[in-house]
Amino acid sequence: MSEKNEQVKHLAPAFHRLDKEQTDAFPVDFMTRRNRRCIKWGGCFLSILSIVLTVLLVLMFTVFHVKDPSININYVSIQGLSNRTADIDLDRGFNITIEADVSIKNPNVASFKFSNMSMSVHYDGSIVGETRGSSGEVRARKTLRVSLSIELRADEMLEVGRLESDLSAGIMPISSYMWISGDVKISDEIKRSFFVRTYCTMNVNISSQRIQDQKCRRRI
Repeated sequence: MSEKNEQVKHLAPAFHRLDKEQTDAFPVDFMTRRNRRCIKWGGCFLSILSIVLTVLLVLMFTVFHVKDPSININYVSIQGLSNRTADIDLDRGFNITIEADVSIKNPNVASFKFSNMSMSVHYDGSIVGETRGSSGEVRARKTLRVSLSIELRADEMLEVGRLESDLSAGIMPISSYMWISGDVKISDEIKRSFFVRTYCTMNVNISSQRIQDQKCRRRI
């Protein structure tokens, strides 16, 4: 037993020398440089990732943020009315045409494509004329101007009891309702559909055949 113990005691320094050799094979300076290099590259990666995320967030809230298109009725003209209109036999009817100049504004970085557009004219709560526009496209950050022509229906206007008195007074209060539907597609993931409406009230001056006191409210 004593011999075995002596052998064990003799072997212990050998293991000690082996561990020391392994430790000496990787100097402390090398390990320190390696750790510094890893920290440096890790910091660079995190910095780049932070910049990329910041840029993406800015783009999401600015360039890639889909904004609402808008429609605006620039002016309205009317034809077929005159001071003599009040003197005609209303039962025979008459022809009145309204011309509207409309602007469609697209504030987005992608085109606004619309497929349906409609405008109607109301007199004393009744629809007396309407028209539909063709489909189209408003390029990015551009404004498209469209002309619409609406022929008022005489039979519908004759049913309004106040027509004769309005013609005699020289002022005819009417309103218009216009809507347009379409979509803006920035990418396959970023797309939005719109249904834009605007409602306007105005007075028709019969003697000058001009629109006055026009007020509009826009809705999405």
